Amino acid sequence: MTKIDGGLTMAKLAFWLGWIALLQGCMVKALPYDYSASIECLPEPLEPQYGGGILRNADFNAGLRGWSPFGYSSIAESKSASGNGFAIALNRSRAYQSVSQKVYLQGDTHYTLSAWLQVSDGNADVRAVVKTSGDFVHAGGVVAKSGCWSMLKGGLTATSPGPAELYFESNSTVDLWVDSVSLNPFSRAEWSAHRADSVAASRKKTVRLQATDSSGNPLAGAAVSLDAVRTNFPLGAAMSRHILTNSAYQTWFASRFAVATFENEMKWYSTEPSPGREDYTVPDAMLAFAKSNGIAVRGHNVFWDQPSQQPAWVQSLPYPQLLAASSRRIRSVVSRYAGQVIGWDVVNENLHFSFYENKFGWDASTAFYAAARLLDAGSALMFMNEFNTLEQPGDMAALPARYLQRLRQIVAAYPENGAGMAIGLEGHFTNPNIPYMRAALDTLAQAGIPIWLTEVDVAGGPAQAEHLEEVLREAYAHPAVQGIVLWSAWRPEGCYVMCLTDNNFKNLPQGDVVDRLIAEWRAAPRAGATDEQGFYEADLVHGEYKVTVTHPALNSSVSRSVKVELESGSEHYFIDVQV
Repeated sequence: MTKIDGGLTMAKLAFWLGWIALLQGCMVKALPYDYSASIECLPEPLEPQYGGGILRNADFNAGLRGWSPFGYSSIAESKSASGNGFAIALNRSRAYQSVSQKVYLQGDTHYTLSAWLQVSDGNADVRAVVKTSGDFVHAGGVVAKSGCWSMLKGGLTATSPGPAELYFESNSTVDLWVDSVSLNPFSRAEWSAHRADSVAASRKKTVRLQATDSSGNPLAGAAVSLDAVRTNFPLGAAMSRHILTNSAYQTWFASRFAVATFENEMKWYSTEPSPGREDYTVPDAMLAFAKSNGIAVRGHNVFWDQPSQQPAWVQSLPYPQLLAASSRRIRSVVSRYAGQVIGWDVVNENLHFSFYENKFGWDASTAFYAAARLLDAGSALMFMNEFNTLEQPGDMAALPARYLQRLRQIVAAYPENGAGMAIGLEGHFTNPNIPYMRAALDTLAQAGIPIWLTEVDVAGGPAQAEHLEEVLREAYAHPAVQGIVLWSAWRPEGCYVMCLTDNNFKNLPQGDVVDRLIAEWRAAPRAGATDEQGFYEADLVHGEYKVTVTHPALNSSVSRSVKVELESGSEHYFIDVQV
């Protein structure tokens, strides 16, 4: 028998390689992803997710074993009154002084991270950092409080293997308490399997139809066809004014997208370029085009909190005139399009900017949301639209915890605002951190309100299309996401960041990605025949279908409209079609 180094036979090598391959195949399904998160500050931390993953002594029940001081910090072990062990970084003089643990990261691997944190006094922004041989990777953050434990959930992707060190840093030097830390690896195959499982559970349903005759007897061999009328999941794109004069743009857009956001045309600086001179000609025409093609429209935006994005004449208005102009603006635009849009970005980017809060007080956004709901009392969602909450774990101003804190403020000051509020996440990505994106969605989902990705684009570069596909697949697979809008409005001089086509509306690689996903996610026609009991079964994307049943013994067919939607209870439901 042939031998190789060390006397290992080829047969044994084949056995072990086969065994490893078998284990790897099993691992794809072995460990499900934990979508849970907590947005409450708890008296005691929960157990570490995945048992701590690759971390040793993740719950500190063995004291500080496996943990070290980082940044010349002083660390100590402590216990709560109930006996729960945790670590404390004491007498901190620098933001990065904390506990740490050295690990070895696998290459081309996603890692999900979680930890429970508390501070000795007040509140502090705390983030998890993974130090590698060449970088400091921000993996997530949370607002930690004194007196209770807050959960940080995040993640990162290790592109290459090597040693690393996990530690925590904060924006103040109060004592930092750490417990229930987890860092768990998932291969690309496992991560894709999670997505597939989630798509099957949240975007599809097994439908079982039964064909019967007029006496209720099952009809075997009846021909069944299901023609897709519409798909439930809304995928859209930004639209520019150039669509009004370019028929190729019209055809391209209308054949793909169910939702449109006007890139700039509904913004205040576009509709009232000088005081009192309102002009809605362009957005009116764009809305008419959208309606004529069955495209829903998001209202973007009523106000923008960034000072530089105000109409030029607004920026220097004194308080009384600004109050009057703002009141006129919200009454004008919301009343005009009330009942015609599916949502409003009422105050854009009010985590990063505060133009109106600086002028009117901390509750300016609260008042604007209340006024918008009174002016459009229908089913339109009222979005808090923000950037970097998904894209940048290092942006402490836009952490999921900060986002939810602002959302609570808007609702708490005027509880009626709670009806119809929605989470708008812009999604302007550079190099997407996919594990962090999923973790942020997990955290935001705990608010229990609709989540949309509202302005998705990816920075240019050789991997732009690949990164776009990763972002879109991750968003679509997450059960909390209810819609996606791409920020790719076409302009002859070029798009904002990302184009899907050239100027002849021929797809770029990013456009090919979008078309491929539309085809994959769209409700598709199906056909077949009933079995001996008259049943026909199919796995269908959520949407509306026209079901037609015919039988060789009959001279006519019967059609019925069927809505396939996510429901609690059984994965199957039955439809009797009497022929």
